[in-house]
Amino acid sequence: MPFVVFILGFLIFSQTTSEFMVAGIMPSLSEEFGVSIAAIGYLISAYAVGMIVGGPILTIALLKVPLKKGLIALTLVFLIGQTIAATAPNYEVMMAARVVQGIASSATFGTAMSLAYQLVPDHLRARAASVVLGGLMIATAAGVPFAMVFNLYLGWRASFWAVVVLVFIAAILVQFLIPAFESQEKESISVKKELGSFKNYRLWAAYTTNVFIIGATFAAFSYFTPILTEVTGFSAGIVPIILGIYGVATVIGNITVGRLADLYMMPTMTVGLFILTAALILFGFLAEVPAIAVVAVIIIGLTGVSLNPAMAKRVLSVSNTGTLVATVNNSMINLGLMIGSSVGGLTIDAGFGLTSPLWVGVIMGVLGLISLLPVIRGKFSATAG
Repeated sequence: MPFVVFILGFLIFSQTTSEFMVAGIMPSLSEEFGVSIAAIGYLISAYAVGMIVGGPILTIALLKVPLKKGLIALTLVFLIGQTIAATAPNYEVMMAARVVQGIASSATFGTAMSLAYQLVPDHLRARAASVVLGGLMIATAAGVPFAMVFNLYLGWRASFWAVVVLVFIAAILVQFLIPAFESQEKESISVKKELGSFKNYRLWAAYTTNVFIIGATFAAFSYFTPILTEVTGFSAGIVPIILGIYGVATVIGNITVGRLADLYMMPTMTVGLFILTAALILFGFLAEVPAIAVVAVIIIGLTGVSLNPAMAKRVLSVSNTGTLVATVNNSMINLGLMIGSSVGGLTIDAGFGLTSPLWVGVIMGVLGLISLLPVIRGKFSATAG
């Protein structure tokens, strides 16, 4: 695997640490801005909204721009949004900053994936996707726990400034180490061709499953901290360790899925989603039991966002490696994130309790399995024929 693919993974790690760390510092942000825990959950949703709506629009605007130049420009926009968030005087400014970050991050994600696909041969694309997406996993393994430690000892603003430093370092690495593909890009990129990819119903079927998988995961993940402290009974100092273990599980799951998906894409996705749903049911029923809660968190880490390489491989198998296809896939993933975290927050506000987001996850997991049935049935029919 070319070293530059790992640089792309580091860039994604830097940005997604900002996306996810809000889930780990909810109490501090709630106290700072004088709003409820559920309202802080909506900051995760705001980031996702920027990714869903703004990312594809910005990607279309940059289709004729060489990938490396576009990546640098997007990273600078993200830095502006992150800086505004670090200095936000109130909830409204923080909300606006999160939308800006989401827009830049979505287009960055698609551009990074497209670059990664150009850097490796076809048979290594799922593995390359797992490296880039590994940045997302490491963000939960290391980024979120470290942000929580920064928050605990230096305050939540220090957590945001730490991300500014990380993204700036990533931008420097991209500028000096990532190769340019200008001549190739100018000849091959066509807006009409990119948009034509979306006439394929199988692509939208893949996107739909991705929405449910990520929605199921983030309905739970977005509220891990309040569930583990207020329902399970862990102290605030223990939760970063548990989330660190969760993050390690996502890294292990991501590497495993990345290797399996190149050979057994659909079985990997189906079995993984089934186990994820079962873990959410277990957590929902027995969240008060510390050992069960930790086991459930680990299983969710192994099978939730870790399914991303298989999801990306499925999108590739029915479409192409275009930047817009990758960006819209990321938008669909963040649509799932937004639905999961928002509906989870609504159920808490409605009085169903802190564990209610886990049951939102169960419902989305079941819907994801149902969405896979036509594909599975088709494969069995083809085998029988």
